[in-house]
Amino acid sequence: MDFIPVNEPLLNGNEKKYLCECIDTGWISSEGPFVKEFEQKMSAVAGRKYGIAVSNGTAALEVAVQALGIGEGDEVIMPAFTIISCAMAVTKLGALPVLVDSDIHTWNMKVDEIEAKITSKTKAIMIVHLYGLPVEMKQILKLAEKYNLKIIEDAAEMHGQTYYGRPCGSFGDISIFSFYPNKHITTGEGGMVVTNDEELAKRCRVLRNLCFRQDVRYVHDEISDNYRFTNLQAAVGLAQLERLDEFVARKRAMGKYYTEQLQDVDGLILPIEKTDYADNIYWVYGIVLDKQIKADNRKIQKLLAEEGIGSRTFFWCMHEQPVYQKQGLFIKESYPQAEYLARKGFYIPSGLALTEGQMQRVVTGLRKAMEEICSAC
Repeated sequence: MDFIPVNEPLLNGNEKKYLCECIDTGWISSEGPFVKEFEQKMSAVAGRKYGIAVSNGTAALEVAVQALGIGEGDEVIMPAFTIISCAMAVTKLGALPVLVDSDIHTWNMKVDEIEAKITSKTKAIMIVHLYGLPVEMKQILKLAEKYNLKIIEDAAEMHGQTYYGRPCGSFGDISIFSFYPNKHITTGEGGMVVTNDEELAKRCRVLRNLCFRQDVRYVHDEISDNYRFTNLQAAVGLAQLERLDEFVARKRAMGKYYTEQLQDVDGLILPIEKTDYADNIYWVYGIVLDKQIKADNRKIQKLLAEEGIGSRTFFWCMHEQPVYQKQGLFIKESYPQAEYLARKGFYIPSGLALTEGQMQRVVTGLRKAMEEICSAC
């Protein structure tokens, strides 16, 4: 029986054609023409004027935070429940992540907890749209205006998603996307910073490329990393972008199928299909174990693996990361909802290449695993 991976991208469009063009012309580096075209087209999808393609989503966050001038002693409010890249982009600059708990239903940050965390040191709010639904933006936009704060928008999982019809990626002073293979649009590895601010865009391009001085090459007044994005990556990205609407529809159909097939399974809390402001885009099909279930997400992951089915646990909370505890950060802090999601949340195979037969196997395997888990309750 073949193993079903948790994600497999769909690469049966123009990817090969565009990659062959790169090889035939010799344009394989970051200087190639596909890079600018991909930047223009992806930023347009996000409703932004400028796009700066970088090597991955983590690089995009690091460039975005640094471009805003955030540094030593500054504070950035963000969710406790997210990938470590968000916090790392802040702590690498000597700034401090200030955490808020999660909404147990949408899995996004609790918007009504943000204002109490704002201090004189707060420079920005980092919003992270998670797993398929956007963060509730209205109150955050008001807070940013009230306290003169920047918004860093992590839309890594939100290609093609909207909030009240407005594209995700269009809300931040600076916003980012990831193009890792489990995203709706992939370039293998890759990321992009998008903004409407011309000066921020210029700054991001400098930071992307080792901070080369613009007047004299190989002379540097400051230091950054090499975050460049290749023409080969852009070729794949352009082919993927041509099918974004199709991919979004495919993901939503997948989410609908899973929900219909799993809604009667005891012990599972399935993702919300829609809110007032958005229909779920199902970056992945996430599930949370009900409180009556004693087992955690690692147990369900093990049982699914025995059935030849890949799965992955949810993110681990920032305040519980050993690396930050060693640094003396977040001592005695607790975020109960985030902690619950980190221990009870997981996602099942949700890649764009997933077949109907594979989804049927996933449903059967998950039902079997839950029967075993519930029998021990």
